[in-house]
Amino acid sequence: MRHRIAGKKLSRDSEHRKALKRNLAASLFIYGRIRTTEPRAKFVRGFVEKLITIAKKGDLNARRRVIALLQDRFIVDEEETDVKRNKSFKVVKGPRLIQKLFSEIAPKYADRPGGYTRIVKLPKRRLGDGGALVYLELIDPEEEKPKRKVDSSISRRKKAQSRMQLMGKLLKKSSKSSVQSETQATSETEQEEKAVSEETTQQAQQQVESTEQVSSEETQQQSAGSEDKQEEKNES
Repeated sequence: MRHRIAGKKLSRDSEHRKALKRNLAASLFIYGRIRTTEPRAKFVRGFVEKLITIAKKGDLNARRRVIALLQDRFIVDEEETDVKRNKSFKVVKGPRLIQKLFSEIAPKYADRPGGYTRIVKLPKRRLGDGGALVYLELIDPEEEKPKRKVDSSISRRKKAQSRMQLMGKLLKKSSKSSVQSETQATSETEQEEKAVSEETTQQAQQQVESTEQVSSEETQQQSAGSEDKQEEKNES
């Protein structure tokens, strides 16, 4: 049982693992990006970020610690710029790795608390064993920080809350529209009732007027008939 045992063995002994870690870190500091397998990239990533954090201090103690962990070496490119060799073609003078780390790389990340590297997965796999290949690269500090991915459970919760809020708004709108339609319907019925009542009152007034006219005509006829009878009596 592997209780309290951290790290990867990578099918190597301790000395081989240490050399591999140093070589990968040195290549990353020299070129800025290396292509390797995913387990190796994850294995060396923490070591690289630790070295950069120590180098950000910039004092003598930090320099000694980095030299003890990484081992200083010459930087020799293909063109061999600023490189001098002796008669046996051994490099005698040239730019050094620790100097580049302290003067060029560490000052870039002075305002960055961590996360100096990035792992980018590649679609191709290594020939032979089919191992997953990745790019391990140093992040440009001038780049914008990527947005943090929201946990899926939180996003689902937020989506459910937004759905509930939307449903509530729709229900409120539907209730308002129903109330408005009801008020319109009631107003229309009231107007119809008023119109009907006005018509009935007008009809009643007309009937009253007609009855009054009829009664006045009858009274006139009666009065005229009584006058005629009195005249006949007087003549007789």
